[in-house]
Amino acid sequence: MTRTFLPAIALALALPAMAAAQDAPRMTPSRDVAVTYRVTADGGPQSMRWSWLTGQQLMRMDVEGGPGWLLLNMRDQSAVMVMEAQRMAMRLPREQAAMMHPDSLRAGARFTRVGTATVAGVGCTTWRVDGPEGSGEACITEDGVLLRGRGGQGQGQLEATEVRYGGLDAGRFRVPDGIRVMEMPGGVPPRR
Repeated sequence: MTRTFLPAIALALALPAMAAAQDAPRMTPSRDVAVTYRVTADGGPQSMRWSWLTGQQLMRMDVEGGPGWLLLNMRDQSAVMVMEAQRMAMRLPREQAAMMHPDSLRAGARFTRVGTATVAGVGCTTWRVDGPEGSGEACITEDGVLLRGRGGQGQGQLEATEVRYGGLDAGRFRVPDGIRVMEMPGGVPPRR
């Protein structure tokens, strides 16, 4: 696993989750979209791509140089790390997967609208977010797409470099045939 893979995912998930409380903007896209981000976290910049298949409430995260990709199911709050080169996948413990859902950190956050911006050619509203998990800023479109986020106190940042709506291949949002899915060691078996 690359040194920056997990910090990049943690940063990317924490920023929108911090903004997902009270009178905050919509935090999940209302239509299918793929966004490429430049992420700066521990270890330097790298590229990450989020793809949302909204009708099925699925999100795929690909990190450049990562060992695989992460599939989040927002409907049942599950997550699977898929490592195609190894022909295997690891199901994350349900509690860990649920914490990745944007609604998981709503309690106690305070929002201040600080302006508007254009990122990757798309307009967004910038929000200052203060909450129990820290503080930062997030620029989010009216239809729920995170375009830029910065964690407070040097926690890193991400910024969209490309936003493409529609035209997503639903097959990319499932574990490929022939890949063995295992439970993450120490994890709780999924509910059936």
